[in-house]
Amino acid sequence: MPDIFSGASDTWEVAPSCQRHVPAAVCLPGQLERIKDTEFAPIDVVIRSFLGEFDTQENPTIGYRLENVDMVDGVLYAKGRQRHLRARHSRSVTYPIPRDVMSGSMYESWLGNRWFGNWLSDDCLTYFLTNPAGTTVTTSINPTGHVPCYEALLGMAPLRRQNVHFSELILFDDHANNAGKTQRTIEMRDKLLFGRAIKPVNGVFLLRGKTGDARVMTNERQIADQMAETYGFHVLDPTTASVDQIADLCGNAAIVAGVEGSHLVHGLAVMPPGATLLVFQPPDRTVAALKTVTDRQNQGYAFVVGEGTSSNFSIDWSEVRRTLDLLD
Repeated sequence: MPDIFSGASDTWEVAPSCQRHVPAAVCLPGQLERIKDTEFAPIDVVIRSFLGEFDTQENPTIGYRLENVDMVDGVLYAKGRQRHLRARHSRSVTYPIPRDVMSGSMYESWLGNRWFGNWLSDDCLTYFLTNPAGTTVTTSINPTGHVPCYEALLGMAPLRRQNVHFSELILFDDHANNAGKTQRTIEMRDKLLFGRAIKPVNGVFLLRGKTGDARVMTNERQIADQMAETYGFHVLDPTTASVDQIADLCGNAAIVAGVEGSHLVHGLAVMPPGATLLVFQPPDRTVAALKTVTDRQNQGYAFVVGEGTSSNFSIDWSEVRRTLDLLD
């Protein structure tokens, strides 16, 4: 069915389009040639993002006003159009009309409901747009993990509903990394670091372990310990560390490092402009998604591609050391 945006009764520009320069990622010679397969974008698009040194035109952020929208089982329905926010529990082609009626706005996305990193790096920024647009609603009924703490620090207090009829619903197309979105990343960092006395640190290694989609770096702990011993990195496991501990270490880190994945967004959300994200990638699942975040936040991006597969790959210490030397 057509996307729900096409049935909007009104649209407006929230933030204008702008031209943005895409910088090159930092890597050793031969790293790009190791990439065998990519995720979320074709190989040529990922490599182009890593090569950088081109200008791109970012689209504006657009607001949409829709009327008579049913939200049922994670899907928005309106006038023969729909938008899926999360996987449905029911497979029925019909649904009961919700009894609760209200007006409001929404900020969540399929990607944000699927991956924590997208929720923190994108959905939370869109939430800031919903404040003047009426009651903010989410389908996330029981947030888990670090989400409740981030919501508290960011002042996020959405109304949690499964099924509801919106007489009027405000949505946003907030994909573009324009200057308005960059400004909201600054505001989010300020909220997360408010009242903290952040000391500068050389670097933080955020462990991934076997969390999330399979990207298992077999010598992750050895590399982390060598970075700690040689360069003074702090090693932190986000699965056991609190948001406060993460923010206190990463908030003024020169480098945040780790295996590619959502857990690195903990560091991206608070690391300062000019800092660098150092990412270790498997050759068969190389991703440039986090580089789009560092680009919009005026941060650097460096990477090392390992040997093996996403379920069993390793990184050469000498390549880590030489990549770090490039960041001096």
